[in-house]
Amino acid sequence: MKSAYQRTLTLIAASTLALAAGASLAGPSSQGGQYYDRARVISSTPVYEEMNTPRQDCWTERVRDTHASDRSYGGAIIGGLVGGILGNQVGKGNGRKLATVVGATTGAIVGDRSDNRDPGWSGSREVERCRTVDHWSRQQVGYDVVYRYQGREYTTFLPYDPGPDLRLKVNFSVAER
Repeated sequence: MKSAYQRTLTLIAASTLALAAGASLAGPSSQGGQYYDRARVISSTPVYEEMNTPRQDCWTERVRDTHASDRSYGGAIIGGLVGGILGNQVGKGNGRKLATVVGATTGAIVGDRSDNRDPGWSGSREVERCRTVDHWSRQQVGYDVVYRYQGREYTTFLPYDPGPDLRLKVNFSVAER
């Protein structure tokens, strides 16, 4: 037969086991209106984003430059006037008229050549040319995930692949009447 002390210890042990069993049957523990649970992942689809990182593509090319001097008509005008005056000094009658015309024409040609003697310049130089080239790449940014929890399907976006199941933080509160 058991003593009163042994019966008390047995009763305390049985009560402790009953409380522990009741707590484990009650479901997930909750603190502050939330608990953690697991959901089955139905699909996990990678999401990609197109990204452009443009860069400069530069090269050097040799360019031929020519520069024509600006044309001036001042020499032809002055040469024509001087030639006409000088030609008018030569000859008499119709000969004077002819000498004036020949002097003006010759003076204009000589004056034009004298004033526009510089033919300009020509040469080559190196020029750096650049253009912007698009460089497109595709980067994975996350996953569109479909999961089932308590018979309903939900979708979410995650930055990682969750695998076959997903850990959920379940929040709850008392509903109003």
